[in-house]
Amino acid sequence: MKIIDYPDREMLAIDVANQLAGDLEKALFNHETVSLAVPGGTTPGLIFDSLCAADLDWDRVYVLPTDERCVPQDHERSNARLINERLMVHRAAAATFLPLYLPSDAPEDCLAEVEAMLSPRLPLSVLLLGMGEDLHTASLFPGAPGLEAALSNDAPILSVQQPETQPEPRITLNARVLDGALDKHLVLYGLAKRDALDRAMSLPPEEAPIAAVLSEITVHWAE
Repeated sequence: MKIIDYPDREMLAIDVANQLAGDLEKALFNHETVSLAVPGGTTPGLIFDSLCAADLDWDRVYVLPTDERCVPQDHERSNARLINERLMVHRAAAATFLPLYLPSDAPEDCLAEVEAMLSPRLPLSVLLLGMGEDLHTASLFPGAPGLEAALSNDAPILSVQQPETQPEPRITLNARVLDGALDKHLVLYGLAKRDALDRAMSLPPEEAPIAAVLSEITVHWAE
């Protein structure tokens, strides 16, 4: 694990966008198509604003969320909405978006169809993650039902998680898929999350799901 400290969030966003673009360019040199998995929430917006202008063969890039709330794509809590509005614009509008959630009677009903779309795009070429102060990443929350299965080395690509602290079920990439990305980046803002990361390094993934993906990851931190 490598940790890079930045003087402010704006500089972090620009540098991380440049590193992601470099990782994608490297992957595109070696592969016909590549995949980029990114989070929703409040962490990545500024990064997306810079990354979307990168001079890449975006028509060969598949973009997907690391996790998704089971809500329509135009819902204010949808990660797909954020990604489409902030990342898949300008040059990056040529990329192809792969949703994790398709409207269905139950979240489990769409898993097979979504996994069939994702399977040809694995392993992930480039991964961007965030982390909560509770040490969750993607939608892998400590103590949530089904977490142990999602952390398993033989887990499927996706699982449905229903954290008690969240208002809707979520579909998430499981830990083995996240950890298997060829280039991995974690962005943290604030002292509380930096302290949380320090705690996570001495805890098992069942208590700190972020610990499942820390090997060979680059951590980007700004207060």
